[in-house]
Amino acid sequence: MGERRALGKGLSALIPDANHLDETENRFFQCPIEAIVPNPLQPRQNFRPDELREMANSIREQGVVTPLLVSRSETGYQLIAGERRWRAAQMAGLDRVPVVLRDATPTESLELALIENIHRMDLNPIEEALAYRRLLEDQDATQETLARRLGKERSTVTNLLRLLKLPVQIQQDLIDGRIAMGHARVLAGVRNAGEQQALRKRILKEGISVRQLERLVQRRHGQKRSKKENSEHDFYYQSIEEDLKRALGTKVAVKKKGREGRIEIYFYSDGEFERLLERLG
Repeated sequence: MGERRALGKGLSALIPDANHLDETENRFFQCPIEAIVPNPLQPRQNFRPDELREMANSIREQGVVTPLLVSRSETGYQLIAGERRWRAAQMAGLDRVPVVLRDATPTESLELALIENIHRMDLNPIEEALAYRRLLEDQDATQETLARRLGKERSTVTNLLRLLKLPVQIQQDLIDGRIAMGHARVLAGVRNAGEQQALRKRILKEGISVRQLERLVQRRHGQKRSKKENSEHDFYYQSIEEDLKRALGTKVAVKKKGREGRIEIYFYSDGEFERLLERLG
């Protein structure tokens, strides 16, 4: 049970730094790099060459500080988490890398890989949403159950899954950074595909903001916001709140009234408090 609770806090709860590992208790060892194969269920599909080069330079100087998580395979070992470190170690010319061996089913491997990528902010929103959908299908779980397993709020999972209903072209715009997450959320609420494409063109051509897009959609559909939406939680601030949750890996509340407001960041342990302080610089 303790291990399952640790999942939402990231793989640091499961993989300590190499300097603090005990080879017997944690099944930690230095593994030949050629004996490791990538995880076919890896949620992350895009590995930027410049990021890999930077990590390879760091590995040449300091080595691989955080071990890779692997399971046994027919030919050796299969990655559960740490593919970017594995690729960068190859670029750095390492023969062996520190690993922690773990018995895991394919679904557990996907979940662990997803958690690492989420907490390292390595996934784009579409990759994360696809991983959520795969886990829901594999586990026959509800969104609420999955959110609890991953240490997320249900609204975060729901909003990401809605992105998969967008046309492929708009999904690619989000992956490539041509539109923001807030734009995508607004477009996901538009049911007509033709209207989505028309709005997409305006975003790309005119550079309209998320707030402007939201107002444009509301005017087209004759929608009126309630008093509550206009004061504390209209769509724009909900979008900001979701982005902060993704970036910080914890619950965030944006409270606004008039021109004033506050941002509340939640933590649930001393370790998480320290992690947030480090993330916030």
